[in-house]
Amino acid sequence: MAPRLQLEKAAWRWAETVRPEEVSQEHIETAYRIWLEPCIRGVCRRNCKGNPNCLVGIGEHIWLGEIDENSFHNIDDPNCERRKKNSFVGLTNLGATCYVNTFLQVWFLNLELRQALYLCPSTCSDYMLGDGIQEEKDYEPQTICEHLQYLFALLQNSNRRYIDPSGFVKALGLDTGQQQDAQEFSKLFMSLLEDTLSKQKNPDVRNIVQQQFCGEYAYVTVCNQCGRESKLLSKFYELELNIQGHKQLTDCISEFLKEEKLEGDNRYFCENCQSKQNATRKIRLLSLPCTLNLQLMRFVFDRQTGHKKKLNTYIGFSEILDMEPYVEHKGGSYVYELSAVLIHRGVSAYSGHYIAHVKDPQSGEWYKFNDEDIEKMEGKKLQLGIEEDLEPSKSQTRKPKCGKGTHCSRNAYMLVYRLQTQEKPNTTVQVPAFLQELVDRDNSKFEEWCIEMAEMRKQSVDKGKAKHEEVKELYQRLPAGAEPYEFVSLEWLQKWLDESTPTKPIDNHACLCSHDKLHPDKISIMKRISEYAADIFYSRYGGGPRLTVKALCKECVVERCRILRLKNQLNEDYKTVNNLLKAAVKGSDGFWVGKSSLRSWRQLALEQLDEQDGDAEQSNGKMNGSTLNKDESKEERKEEEELNFNEDILCPHGELCISENERRLVSKEAWSKLQQYFPKAPEFPSYKECCSQCKILEREGEENEALHKMIANEQKTSLPNLFQDKNRPCLSNWPEDTDVLYIVSQFFVEEWRKFVRKPTRCSPVSSVGNSALLCPHGGLMFTFASMTKEDSKLIALIWPSEWQMIQKLFVVDHVIKITRIEVGDVNPSETQYISEPKLCPECREGLLCQQQRDLREYTQATIYVHKVVDNKKVMKDSAPELNVSSSETEEDKEEAKPDGEKDPDFNQIMHAFSVAPFDQNLSIDGKILSDDCATLGTLGVIPESVILLKADEPIADYAAMDDVMQVCMPEEGFKGTGLLGH
Repeated sequence: MAPRLQLEKAAWRWAETVRPEEVSQEHIETAYRIWLEPCIRGVCRRNCKGNPNCLVGIGEHIWLGEIDENSFHNIDDPNCERRKKNSFVGLTNLGATCYVNTFLQVWFLNLELRQALYLCPSTCSDYMLGDGIQEEKDYEPQTICEHLQYLFALLQNSNRRYIDPSGFVKALGLDTGQQQDAQEFSKLFMSLLEDTLSKQKNPDVRNIVQQQFCGEYAYVTVCNQCGRESKLLSKFYELELNIQGHKQLTDCISEFLKEEKLEGDNRYFCENCQSKQNATRKIRLLSLPCTLNLQLMRFVFDRQTGHKKKLNTYIGFSEILDMEPYVEHKGGSYVYELSAVLIHRGVSAYSGHYIAHVKDPQSGEWYKFNDEDIEKMEGKKLQLGIEEDLEPSKSQTRKPKCGKGTHCSRNAYMLVYRLQTQEKPNTTVQVPAFLQELVDRDNSKFEEWCIEMAEMRKQSVDKGKAKHEEVKELYQRLPAGAEPYEFVSLEWLQKWLDESTPTKPIDNHACLCSHDKLHPDKISIMKRISEYAADIFYSRYGGGPRLTVKALCKECVVERCRILRLKNQLNEDYKTVNNLLKAAVKGSDGFWVGKSSLRSWRQLALEQLDEQDGDAEQSNGKMNGSTLNKDESKEERKEEEELNFNEDILCPHGELCISENERRLVSKEAWSKLQQYFPKAPEFPSYKECCSQCKILEREGEENEALHKMIANEQKTSLPNLFQDKNRPCLSNWPEDTDVLYIVSQFFVEEWRKFVRKPTRCSPVSSVGNSALLCPHGGLMFTFASMTKEDSKLIALIWPSEWQMIQKLFVVDHVIKITRIEVGDVNPSETQYISEPKLCPECREGLLCQQQRDLREYTQATIYVHKVVDNKKVMKDSAPELNVSSSETEEDKEEAKPDGEKDPDFNQIMHAFSVAPFDQNLSIDGKILSDDCATLGTLGVIPESVILLKADEPIADYAAMDDVMQVCMPEEGFKGTGLLGH
């Protein structure tokens, strides 16, 4: 047993011998444990749990000793948000927009692009008034060019360490929480920017994208027979290089330009020869741009999984790249120098982080741009080693050795090279006046914020110093010693010592008992402090009530003493009652007690005493929250599961139950002992009569059971074949010995059989309800054909003899019969079946429509999928585990899906058959399922349907298709964004 618990038990040990009326002040203070473990300050290292005298370790250490001004506030130095001298400005990551930030920094450091954007006309002139900017509203760019202008101006001259690009991201409609394909973003944005700038009058602006990024190559096919060349010219803004199987960038470029032979089935149709001939095909570089973007195809599509994966292989590249060997026209200037390396850090194509290493074109120094953080490389050298070591590769490939001027990376996904020139870069890219005024205004707001933050820091420091003096003054006077004392909540003292929490008025109400005094069990969460310190606390912070020595509650201690004595006495009384129960009861002096109550009376008594002890924790209806919840749940559980003592022999009318098997007669002495613990228990002397109402009901119940048995036996005897379901008539094989059959609801038959089998448990069936088989107009809802097939489960056919008996035994609301009629004069040639009442065609049609609707509108069902290969169904001949859901799920009912998002999840089919969604050809009953926006129900796919799956086989070589331009569709992730708006 823990020492603290031992001392707490010792504090109440006197209660076993002291009567409640003998409790003294000494007993009260002992019960409150004030004398336990006097805390010796300087020796105690932590707060003594439950000791009201211990004032160590409650939060005072931060106020004692030397003053640290930084501990008096949680406000960062605003100067940390200020841009460092000769450094660049970062960009805030809005969630998953690091791929956008990397490209913005690369484009910003392209001085020609920045200069051209500054020359674009702007609607900012409408925002200006006279010589200044309208103060009452913020500037909002209207176009993509204006957003880039404003962003670049802030990146160039802002005083902030980083800026927020949310306006630009929002204008493009990008999802800030979804990581996208960075390479696809680059392509789409460049296309959008070129399309936007093409409308400008200034040629330096209109042609900037083509001048900086656009090159040209040709697909050249040469006939081996006649030597005729076929050229297809194409512009490019980046070269997409396959890296799989290569170690050097130059190898990737060589593969991109390698010659390909067209032979056999892949021969080329030559217009000159007018026949298919062997040929060669390759790509010729005709012209190269000033800025050469090399996309390393690190993210490739895996046809097996239907998803992209990342290639984590090392690729070597040099800082100087001579492209002359690769271009068709020699003699020009084709030497490039590395200007940017874009890195994807992570092993998955769908996660990770994007950063950019970019060379400052003015100083020649390298910088690492990582969203808000920008780091300058030492010695004007590109350093990739740190980035490469952060994500260990699964293959654990050893990094190749790199010579001087070369680098190796397994995370680089784009390399940017700039054409080498003898001219120095333009160092005078000036921000236009209207943009500079906007930047100045933003800088002014930033300076105001810095001043405000500095003032808040100063106020916090001043407040902290004042609190420090207060704590130093009061903490030494907190211990009470022998002087007058009071109790204060430990929680309040801790909050008073917590510099991050404003001090509120003292609130001691949670520690009060039902007598508005200090509860004995709450002493462990209180601290005993001097009256001097208490006077200062209440004068400065207010609150209450004040708990002096007079607040120690004698009533609670007396009640606790009584309960403890009762618990000790309970053990003795339990033995006494057991002995008394063994003796036989004499005469009529006994009392009836429930057998269940006798088995559990000791436990009930203990719980009752615990409840009384728990009630002492209440304070006029006010109680500690956790205790209240505990008691409430306990009370609810007790009401649901348990009865109070002797209530198990109460009948529903509150009298003695009639069943003697549930009760037992005990002696007067035993009942007297039990009544001490359960004074409110129901009392039934041995001469007490059982409940008269229950006796009447019992007799009536016995009579009803006998009556039900008699009715069931009579009906079973009258309708033996209907009960056994033997020799039943069938419409599809009409019996020869009758021309009339009657119809009743199958529901009636089932309910009647239940009653006949168990007449004492079920109520008798008194009527035949055939209205369920009729429409509101009184017409029959079923045809003769349907009653022989799908509707046969809803009806039961009755012989004429049985029908006469049914009419005698039951009340029939509607008579339904089928009559067979032979049509013909001499030799009957045709049989007709007439129903009474007749079929209602309109209601029958409505019923069929509703059945079809119910069949096609489902939330979850099993759909079977067969994969067809060579016109044979193979692999999974059934796939119930797919459980493809059509239309709406339960969650979809709560929130409707927008248009275009109701398509079934065929990714499950992809995982079951290894067929990607775009290679799936699905059909049912010869109908192709091609509408991705339709539900399964509207496509005619009902539960238990079989869908046929035929997979498109991959084309081995797209280059074999003559004179066909491969169209790259945009990533699905950018669907609906402004990148596709053009």
